[in-house]
Amino acid sequence: MTLKHTLTLWIPDAEHVWKSAEIMRDYHSGDNVLRLLLEDGTEHHLPVDPSKPQLPPFRNPDILVGENDLTALSYLHEPAVLHNLKVRFAESKIIYTYCGIILVAVNPYKQLHVYGDAIIHAYSGQNMGDMDPHIFAVAEEAYKQMARNHKNQSIIVSGESGAGKTVSARYAMRYFAVVSKSGSKTHVEDKVLASNPITEAIGNAKTTRNDNSSRFGKYTEISFDRRYRIIGANMRTYLLEKSRVVFQTDNERNYHIFYQMCSCAHLPQFKSLSLRDADKFQYTCKGGDISIEGVDDKKDMEETRKTFSLLGLKEDFQSDVFKVLAAILHLGNVNIRNSGAGKSSVPPSDPHLAFFCELLSVSAEGLGRWLCHRRLVLLAETVVKPLPIERAVNARDALAKQIYAHLFDCIIKRINSALQVPGQQHAFIGVLDIYGFETFDINSFEQFCINYANEKLQQQFNLHVFKLEQEEYMREDIPWTLIDFYDNQPVIDLIEAKMGILDLLDEECLFPQGTDQSWLQKLFNYLDSSPLFEKPRLSNEAFVIQHFADKVEYQCTGFLEKNRDTLYEELVDIMRVSKFPFLANFFREQKQSSVTRKGVQVRPARPAVKPANKQLRTSVGDKFCSSLSLLMETLNATTPHYVRCIKPNDEKLPFEYDSRRVVQQLRACGVLETIRISAQSYPSRWTYNEFYSRYSILMSHQEADLNDKKQTCKDVLQRLIQDPNQYKFGRTKIFFRAGQVAYLEKLRLDRLRGACVTIQKHVRGWSQRRKYLRMREGWAALVIQKYWRGYRMTQIFQVVRLASITIQAYTRGWRARKRYKKVCEMMEEQKALILQKYTRAWLARRRFQTMRRLVLNMPVSLQNKENRGLMERLSSLANFHSQTIDRLQGLEAKLAKSTSQQASVEAREKKTKEDASLVSLEVDAKNLNGTVESTSSGANIGLTDEMTFGRIAENNAEIQRQDYENEVETLKVEIKRLKEERISLQRKLEEAGQLNSDLQEQVIQLTKHVKVIPELRRDLNNLQNQRNNMDRKMKQQSELAIGTYFYSSAQTPAPAIPKDFLGMLEYRREDESRLIQNIILDLKPKGVVVNVIPGLPAYILFMCVRHADYLNDEVRLKSLMNAIIGAVKQSNNKNFELLSFWLSNMYQLLNCLKQYSGEEEFLKQNTPRQKKNCLQNFDLSEHRQILSDLAIQIYHQFVSIIEDTLIPAIVPGLLEHESLQGISSMKPTGFRKRSNSIYEDSETHTISSIVQQLSVFHSTMSQHGMEQGLINQAVKQMFFLVGATTLNNIMLRKDMCSCRKGMQIRCNISYLEEWLKDKELQSSNSIDTLMPLSQAAWLLQVNKSTDDDAKEITEKCTELNSVQIVKILNSYTPIDDFEKRVTSSFVRKVQSLLQDRDGSSSQLMLDSDYRFQVTFPFCPSSQALELLQVPSSLHLSFLTRI
Repeated sequence: MTLKHTLTLWIPDAEHVWKSAEIMRDYHSGDNVLRLLLEDGTEHHLPVDPSKPQLPPFRNPDILVGENDLTALSYLHEPAVLHNLKVRFAESKIIYTYCGIILVAVNPYKQLHVYGDAIIHAYSGQNMGDMDPHIFAVAEEAYKQMARNHKNQSIIVSGESGAGKTVSARYAMRYFAVVSKSGSKTHVEDKVLASNPITEAIGNAKTTRNDNSSRFGKYTEISFDRRYRIIGANMRTYLLEKSRVVFQTDNERNYHIFYQMCSCAHLPQFKSLSLRDADKFQYTCKGGDISIEGVDDKKDMEETRKTFSLLGLKEDFQSDVFKVLAAILHLGNVNIRNSGAGKSSVPPSDPHLAFFCELLSVSAEGLGRWLCHRRLVLLAETVVKPLPIERAVNARDALAKQIYAHLFDCIIKRINSALQVPGQQHAFIGVLDIYGFETFDINSFEQFCINYANEKLQQQFNLHVFKLEQEEYMREDIPWTLIDFYDNQPVIDLIEAKMGILDLLDEECLFPQGTDQSWLQKLFNYLDSSPLFEKPRLSNEAFVIQHFADKVEYQCTGFLEKNRDTLYEELVDIMRVSKFPFLANFFREQKQSSVTRKGVQVRPARPAVKPANKQLRTSVGDKFCSSLSLLMETLNATTPHYVRCIKPNDEKLPFEYDSRRVVQQLRACGVLETIRISAQSYPSRWTYNEFYSRYSILMSHQEADLNDKKQTCKDVLQRLIQDPNQYKFGRTKIFFRAGQVAYLEKLRLDRLRGACVTIQKHVRGWSQRRKYLRMREGWAALVIQKYWRGYRMTQIFQVVRLASITIQAYTRGWRARKRYKKVCEMMEEQKALILQKYTRAWLARRRFQTMRRLVLNMPVSLQNKENRGLMERLSSLANFHSQTIDRLQGLEAKLAKSTSQQASVEAREKKTKEDASLVSLEVDAKNLNGTVESTSSGANIGLTDEMTFGRIAENNAEIQRQDYENEVETLKVEIKRLKEERISLQRKLEEAGQLNSDLQEQVIQLTKHVKVIPELRRDLNNLQNQRNNMDRKMKQQSELAIGTYFYSSAQTPAPAIPKDFLGMLEYRREDESRLIQNIILDLKPKGVVVNVIPGLPAYILFMCVRHADYLNDEVRLKSLMNAIIGAVKQSNNKNFELLSFWLSNMYQLLNCLKQYSGEEEFLKQNTPRQKKNCLQNFDLSEHRQILSDLAIQIYHQFVSIIEDTLIPAIVPGLLEHESLQGISSMKPTGFRKRSNSIYEDSETHTISSIVQQLSVFHSTMSQHGMEQGLINQAVKQMFFLVGATTLNNIMLRKDMCSCRKGMQIRCNISYLEEWLKDKELQSSNSIDTLMPLSQAAWLLQVNKSTDDDAKEITEKCTELNSVQIVKILNSYTPIDDFEKRVTSSFVRKVQSLLQDRDGSSSQLMLDSDYRFQVTFPFCPSSQALELLQVPSSLHLSFLTRI
């Protein structure tokens, strides 16, 4: 064997149990020393026996440290478990961890925000491996298996005192109470929870290890009906520590109830009990400290009395209980004096004796006598024997213990009666809160019984783990090999078998003169041959038993007395004849009856040991054996779930981890045994999907291209690991031997490191080339040249620029003055044209307005299709004529401008010619002067000047001539184009004139038609008067006559008279039910309504309401409104489209009731006709409120349907789905596998499916005509649900707190933002509801190491509270070795910065059930009611338009 020097391993350590070390030098077989480097930098030489090398256990890769499940570790052994728990508890502040089927719960000694109702609902319905480890996950698994398998379940909570067993059991029962509401008026789930404060008050006490230690075992059966709702509960108790009633060690207290009563001694209801402070009673002050830091006994007493009342235990019963408890306190203060000669006595005037007897109605004289005497029945006579003071005190204490034990049993019995409600039990879940393995400096009878019970539980646990392991192998078709596991049956036989410890103890108790020493000698004689039983070397009053957890030395003193639990018969007789019935019933003899149980009868795993003598059945040991056998019988008939509570330190410091104390408990509670069983076979198990995602980087291109992922995994694994015995292929998983996952992680890390080196190589080469080029550019000569040339060119540029600016300034000034003069000349000509243009435009508008008034004055009801066509044509022709005139005037102005420009160009050309002739004359004159001068100065010089001036003049003239010619040509072309355009405009003007004449003819015709209007109005008024005067009984005949009239009129050439509808629908009273049936109950959104206008049913219903208001028929109106409301409520079910349809219509109906109510605030945007249609007779404001409430109810149902549809897709689609390909965040998950395996037949949700579902919701709402503001509110609610659900899952899933997962989440959020933009819903502010989720994703990605990082986190994470930020930081999990964990110092730094926040919430979870307040803003409709028509497809032919 060869070990490389880079490997790390664990070596034993006295202080920390184990400590990490790295191999400094390669180790080869045969070496006798292993050179190690410790974490503190020191060297350590570990000796190794070459013949039998026992190498230390290897350390897991850092990537596997901190896993949710200990079975996910590649190397499974004690130091790996201890270190993983330390990382999770001390660094990540996570108290729960899975170890296979066990939930390990480490007591944080601090209140955590992980037990609210929101977290209960988050775990409800989830698979056990889908969320972080939690007591709620165990409770949900038990509840789910009960419902799925129809089998009873048990949750076994164990641990030593102070480990948090009671709290864990309480939260498990609270989970069942919340998720399985009974729905009855009995509120039995509240009663189940209310039983906890009472049992804790009478059965819990402060010990040196725990301020609220349970001093008894409790098994609570929570009963469920066939619908799996709580219908009751039953409680069984085991081995109450009665000795605590009369004695407590230093820094311990008696049971809480005594101190609660003493704190309330001043209250009126406790005056009659003659109570005082707790330090005045012997039974409550022996421990010294009577108070507990942070505990208010008075407040707890109020809670206890409140829960008594909640359970239905009346004031009389409470008063009796308090009397008995007060009597016990007074009994402890009874003064027993030493009378000498082995005698004792109680003073008759003892006040506490009087109080005791008064409270319990017993004889003071008899009690005082028999406390100090005992009756001995001999063969011939009865002798009364005085007792010494020691035995008298023991008799008094025995009486107090017996009374308290009976009271405890009575209260438990009454609680059980209160928890029983009518109904048949279908199944139950039992919660066992029982003491764990205990070992103290002095161990007595109680510790012996406790450890005996734990031996039985450990045996049942081992068998169950072995069975589950075998089932897993069979389910995956893996060959099963026998696994050796520890069987503690020999220890159990040593205790309970015939001639075992308990049997010998009961036998010794038969002898009156039996003592602890004689019993101990029998143990040595009979059990000395057992390897599990030892005699201590330094003590003759103790014996040692080798338990499964550890060796325990028991002191035999008190075993016989505690097992006998004797109470003198004389004292029992006094209590039995008490006039206080409540007390007398405690001591009455009851016939022993066989224990009967409801439900399934099962045989015990091992027959209970039957005692040889009937008298032994009264011993404590025998009773405990019987109750323990019954408990094991119950557990064997159920499916067990295990919770192991761990106490991290003895000082009760929050999140302090003492490795020595923890490993001691891990060895005692069976966690390490589970690890050992798992490690013997294939401890690491990956699904094919997880393996493919994690190790795809190790695949070749050919392997990655295969479509069968399962076959790809097999090919890769066979290539990477040559030994086929190191792994097995199951149906859905791959099983690995210990260390193989660590080897694969090493290969993966090497591949990633090689890829990083390659990337770094190329990046560094590119960086060096850039650096070289920068160096080359930085040479001195090149730099000097560059800057000098730049300076020279800057100077030249400044000179040229200044000269150019000067020339441009003078040239521009000259040209501007020239243009100004021309403009002044042209302005005179343009003024007249402008006046003409505006005058013609005014005349045209005046003619158009005149014609428009003529057309608009015609009644709409008398305009037939021909008149409407003429009006439209007239309007269009008038507009066209006006536009044509304006354009013609513009063209005329443009033509005049062009003419003036042409004249100016010709003038300029003429002037240019004149300038050219002047230039030539000047040149000749200069030449002449030059000739004269040359004559005087010399012939040669004159000739040269003459030639130079001649050339300059010729060049200037030539240049000017060419410029003028080019400009002239351009102007000629422009003039030609303007002439052509003028001709076309003249043609258009002629056409416009023709159109004008046509319009005038049409106006004349319309004027003729207008003359008919007064006659038509008179005819219409006459008809209306006739109709109003007709009797209602002649309505059908009158309608027929009017119809005949209209028909005959249509046959004549006279103009037709259309109907003028009033926007009302008339129906007969007996047709109301048909109306409601057809328009509400039978109407389907997918049917005929798709092709009609949105909100048509609302308009139809309102038009019917208007008719009832028009008739002033209050009965009809109320009947119709009630029918509408009732039918809409009846039609609203769990159909999303139907809810969307009626939400839109109820909103529209509500708007109509407001718009036509006649109230000023709703009339502002109404048309005159709409104002005329307002309701006249009734105020429907009350009905508006009812409709508003109905609309709110529909909206909440509507949102609930959306939530039910979205919730199953949110976490898989937004959180688990990896939308960014190639960025995997999968890690091994251990025994508790994820539920979303690719081989499970379940729907795969992605972000695309979420977006698609959102689009379906939006399109449905839009199709039904829902108002945009209402759509915005619904979308905002949907986005809040998405953000809250996702963030809550992040808070409860450590595996989702990684940098890569943050990238995936932000990518998915961007898809939702794009959807909002695509649907134009940015105004809904929906994206703001995702801010907490977005900030959480950013927090996962940002650096988390320096003080600046901490400050940035506190500044940017404004939507997250301090609890959420710290939770994410503590849960942050690196996916690769390149990432770093968040240090505890950094988390503390962030916490200190977050303390300054004001009003920050302390809730870990967002309330995903929160609903934004819905509002229905008033939105008036422009729809004219009188123009609405009822489609025949609605089958509403019985409605008549008025």
